Amino acid sequence: MRVYSRGVTNSGVSAAPDPVARSGLSAARLREIYRLMALARALDERAWILNRSGRVHFVISAQGHEGAEAGICAALTPGRDWLLPYYRSLAAVLAFGMTPREVMLLQFGKADDPGSGGRQMPAHYGGAAYRIFSGSSPVGTQALHAAGIALAARLRGEAQVATVMMGEGAANQGDVHEALNFAGIHHLPMVLVVENNGYAISVPAEKQVAVRDVAIRAAGYSMPGVIVDGTDVLGCYLAMRDAVARALAGDGPTLIEAKVTRLTGHSSDDQQTKYRTEDDLAAGRGRDPLPAFRDELRAAGLLDAAAEAQIAAEVRGLVDDATDFAEAAADPDPATLLRHVYAEPGVPGAAPGPPGGAPG
Repeated sequence: MRVYSRGVTNSGVSAAPDPVARSGLSAARLREIYRLMALARALDERAWILNRSGRVHFVISAQGHEGAEAGICAALTPGRDWLLPYYRSLAAVLAFGMTPREVMLLQFGKADDPGSGGRQMPAHYGGAAYRIFSGSSPVGTQALHAAGIALAARLRGEAQVATVMMGEGAANQGDVHEALNFAGIHHLPMVLVVENNGYAISVPAEKQVAVRDVAIRAAGYSMPGVIVDGTDVLGCYLAMRDAVARALAGDGPTLIEAKVTRLTGHSSDDQQTKYRTEDDLAAGRGRDPLPAFRDELRAAGLLDAAAEAQIAAEVRGLVDDATDFAEAAADPDPATLLRHVYAEPGVPGAAPGPPGGAPG
């Protein structure tokens, strides 16, 4: 099992204090990653305000997960690779091309939501145009889809990586075992990213996982297991860069466990102060990846006050625009309720229609 940390690079030598030297990414690219994290955080914070004011009905937050997602996606290629997200994958879907307007259309459940036309719950991301595979509410099911996509890429001879994301609670599902076992047998170009924030809703990790590190399970599937501090953006990038190179070289899948922090309750319907101590919450706030990465760029001279102010103003404008746009957008037409549920008459190869004469 391999561990990536701020103190050691993936080659095993002391890490350079310069983020450019450590990652091999340009200063401009590093600022783009910070901007992505800031945008994801701002959209998330706006969703909470909308929920508390009664304008959207549900929020499931990604605050604290942005660093891992942004770093990991920096090693992927949108338009080539596939993303199978979960409900905390806000930064990831933005990295793959979803716009703030599209995120808010989903949050409001509007007709033009690209994932489901307002049929899915908020944070059930999807977008065929971006190779973002739509997931379902039962957790862990997307792992099987990722294995299928990776197998299809192998059969077609296409250089693609299927990346599936989930929490450590979902990693206990049988679907995940089946997917990893299949991917390991067939050396598929797949990466499983487990974002371990220590809680499956209200259940602490020690009561849901028999081992300290989920990544240790990788040995049972004959693939590398990698542990990385999920608040270390560049560590996450380096871990994923190696996993992608391995997948594209035909060497098979990787399991990456990013140790992240959850800064909010599980969702807008959860009160985490009922099961987390104040010391635990304070420790989590101390591991916030957004200010940590900002300070890392500042210390290296890669982010000055002017650039930071410009990013903040741009993000604020995008979030305001997305909110106004989505709130004013059309709601789904009730007459379309059964669309995409039953076969529709007139579609080539479709069945005659739904049972019982229900409208198609």
